[in-house]
Amino acid sequence: MANDRNYKKSKIGDHVLKPETMMMSYGYDPQLSEGSVKPPVFLTSTFAYQTPEEGEEFFHIMAGRKPAPQGSVGGLIYSRFNHPNVEIVEDRLSLFEGAECSIVCSSGMGAISAILLAYLRPGDVIVQSAPLYGGTETLIRKFLPEFNIETGEFHDGLDESGMLTSLRAAGKKGRVAMVFIESPANPTNSLVDFEALNRVLDIIETETGHRPISVCDNTLMGPVFQQVVPQGIDMAMYSLTKYVGGHSDLVAGAVCGSREMLRPVRATRGALGLNLDPHTSWMISRSLETLSIRMERAADSGRKVAQWIADNGYIAAKILHPEFIQDIAYQAVYKRQCSGPSSTFSFVLDVSKSSAFRLINNLSIFKSAVSLGGSESLICHPGSTTHSGVSTELRDKFGITDGLIRLSIGLEHPDDLIADLDNAFEVTFKQKK
Repeated sequence: MANDRNYKKSKIGDHVLKPETMMMSYGYDPQLSEGSVKPPVFLTSTFAYQTPEEGEEFFHIMAGRKPAPQGSVGGLIYSRFNHPNVEIVEDRLSLFEGAECSIVCSSGMGAISAILLAYLRPGDVIVQSAPLYGGTETLIRKFLPEFNIETGEFHDGLDESGMLTSLRAAGKKGRVAMVFIESPANPTNSLVDFEALNRVLDIIETETGHRPISVCDNTLMGPVFQQVVPQGIDMAMYSLTKYVGGHSDLVAGAVCGSREMLRPVRATRGALGLNLDPHTSWMISRSLETLSIRMERAADSGRKVAQWIADNGYIAAKILHPEFIQDIAYQAVYKRQCSGPSSTFSFVLDVSKSSAFRLINNLSIFKSAVSLGGSESLICHPGSTTHSGVSTELRDKFGITDGLIRLSIGLEHPDDLIADLDNAFEVTFKQKK
């Protein structure tokens, strides 16, 4: 990039620019691309150096033998390591999350894998909150033990003493190297109290001389309604496939944190070939421009849909939406950590799986599909899809029953979504309660 840092302008005088504004231009200098207002797609596998000495310097930085210049990840070398399109996304995502640095990967699971492989070693223990996304559950519970990495868990992220007990118990198996949480959790919207977790990690550090790294999957809320790195979590992880991408037309992931914390993650990404391609990176940079308004509109519609389900006259429903969970401790943490509810939530009916399937089949606008955070509204039965690889015992423990149904509210008019649900509830359950 050019020496002139105006393309990374974050202030006008003393006024700090908002992330929504900086999504339009931050990290990109039009004068380096023939004056193009929008970044082009840099479809190249390799980059030319002005001199061989410059190439040598770039490789020293990439390999970690020398530090990168302030505010840079080093020069462009090869698209497996870095390229302009991915660097633009990383710069802009860092602004939204409130983190010093970001690393973008080829999928959300690629981002999680890069984190785990960068920091966990045989004999270590990873402690997880529960439930997690089904793919993460499988990676931690089934894949890591094959490499002699032990696991532990806690089920109530609002119970500080319970978290401490779980980490102490896990410490009897080996060094607790990492705590991996998902908050809010998919599909129950359960929360982990960040302040409580940090106090627990302080105690573990005092007792053992080692502080476990904390990682939060921030996909459901972030980066608009929750930023976890500024709240003391070491790394925020994202499936960019979801709200950030926002149109169900790409797959990508990201990790946010301090430059030093992400240094081994970046090295792992390069070594394993987990970088994201230029075109998909370009698509994400476009999506970031509308992220706030998309998430805010979908959240507003989600509230209205959740209210209709709560009040529906056909069958009793338990609503697992952050603003409908009637628990004092939960609400205190939600209001402290989050600025809004996002638009993905579940509801639970006291019905069989076949009845849940009939309800889904009777919908017209909602598409029956996994994933979430797209412009279209989706409906999903987690027990038979995203969490089908999790044992029945664990699903029951997490509350992922046959009657739990997850919604991802998109950008359709909420009145139409409610009409679709009303028709499906009426046809499925025949008469009002």
